[in-house]
Amino acid sequence: MERIGRRYRANRAAKDYDVIVIGSGIGGLTCAALLSKLGRKVCVLEQHYTAGGFTHSYEREGFEWDVGVHYVGETHKTHSTMRRLFDVITDGQLQWAPMDRCYDRIIIGDKQFDFVAGRENFAAELKKHFPQESEAIDRYVALVMKVARAMTRFFAGQAMPAPLARAYAAVRDHLVPKEMLRPTREVLESLTQNQELIGVLTGQWGDYGLPPSQASFLIHAVLVKHYFAGGNYPVGGSWRMAATILPVIRASGGEVFTYAKVRQLLVEEGRCTGVVMENGDELRAPRVISSVGARLTFGRLLPEGERAKHGYEEKLSNVRASFSSLTLFLGFNGSAQDLKLPRTNLWIYPSADHDATLARYLADPEAPFPLVYVSFPSAKDPEWELHYPGKSTVQVITGARYDWFEKWRGTTWQQRGSDYDTFKERLTQRLLAELYRRMPQLEGKLAFGELATPLSTEWFHLYDRGEIYGLDHDAARFRQRWLHPVSPVKGLYLTGQDVVTAGVGGALMSGMMTTSTLLGLRDLRRLYQLIDGWKMPVAAATPAPEPA
Repeated sequence: MERIGRRYRANRAAKDYDVIVIGSGIGGLTCAALLSKLGRKVCVLEQHYTAGGFTHSYEREGFEWDVGVHYVGETHKTHSTMRRLFDVITDGQLQWAPMDRCYDRIIIGDKQFDFVAGRENFAAELKKHFPQESEAIDRYVALVMKVARAMTRFFAGQAMPAPLARAYAAVRDHLVPKEMLRPTREVLESLTQNQELIGVLTGQWGDYGLPPSQASFLIHAVLVKHYFAGGNYPVGGSWRMAATILPVIRASGGEVFTYAKVRQLLVEEGRCTGVVMENGDELRAPRVISSVGARLTFGRLLPEGERAKHGYEEKLSNVRASFSSLTLFLGFNGSAQDLKLPRTNLWIYPSADHDATLARYLADPEAPFPLVYVSFPSAKDPEWELHYPGKSTVQVITGARYDWFEKWRGTTWQQRGSDYDTFKERLTQRLLAELYRRMPQLEGKLAFGELATPLSTEWFHLYDRGEIYGLDHDAARFRQRWLHPVSPVKGLYLTGQDVVTAGVGGALMSGMMTTSTLLGLRDLRRLYQLIDGWKMPVAAATPAPEPA
């Protein structure tokens, strides 16, 4: 694995850029690559040691893990917008490998339920467990498709100039299904009263970070539909995303800088004209795109006077930071084949009542974990054995409250003291016990383990509550008209997961939408011709999952 980007130095940055992008998550990189394809010279500034945001990978003790990309849907469909976008921004160099036919296994107590690739297969598998709920399952699948297909209409305003977007927002709710902004549990209880079935249907809630009673059905439906055809993994690991985008940005004279922390946005006479770096350097461009989230952009980077002028304190009080997490990165001796590791994700729950188990855990960290997600990245990557023969990696993830770690806030990574280490070790052993209970063949083969807490997320990604999904995906968040690519500060734009939704797909689409708002009519036409007319090179083609 290589580090992506060039280390920032004052004399390495050019004096003139067309666009500056703050943050190198997939939303920011998508903007940078699309604008580069249209001839713009783009500077991407990343404060981490490597580019990619939550798509980056890291290496330790001879093992490698993705930090946020565990599977992606729809990229095996060469005609899908997501696949075409990836092919455009990577010049077709990013390849995808399918996971197992069962991409997610929902385990509730001692029962397991497989989510199988193919919409009909998905429904048929559920009906085996809930034969009396056959009609409700069919209605559920149909409703998921109906809501997911309405996403284009719901987010259409995000690709429009601000005045037109405001006019569209006034009529939008009449153009989309009423279920979109209702709580997921409420929608599902209109279909069935079988609480175990509801628990299974919401078994991927960790992918968007809110339990059924709080999550909008919008985010639930788009997530479920995203994986109906199966899951895929980037060949070579998630770091290949940034690695294949970087040459596209450089081809137009741009650059992706690392160790490049922005202190503040530079605003002059009401217009954003660049950024002030941590070391005091000023970099200028007529347009600045922030890909680091609404809370950091408008709550910290925007000068205080501009915050007050545009009412951001009140606006930010209407949204909340999302889910914080614990991630246990594990390295084992033995290949995926030797250790019988699947290309299936495990979702492990103590009961079907996700709301109740989460509430108990958030009130008491010693309570049973409300969910445990297990991913096997080395089994998903067909190139893994070429680089790490005889080794395997596993990730075990659960939720956490930032408050539990707040007393160590401000301490240095890997130097937080013995109390912190003791707390982490207790959590580590509990997560290992959950893993070994499901995968007993792994006991005795552990070579390395490291637990990342919300403080790790804050340290490496600058999310001050350790959140991993930006803003909470409740109905209130999706009613915020100010969460738009075009800010009221001239020359300042927003992209990333807060513009559309969390996840690779949401951030990718936000990059396209933000780019659209920067362009005049001629370049806008060129952009969509570029995406719609993309011809995929043979080298980028990979086989699709084969739903039976």
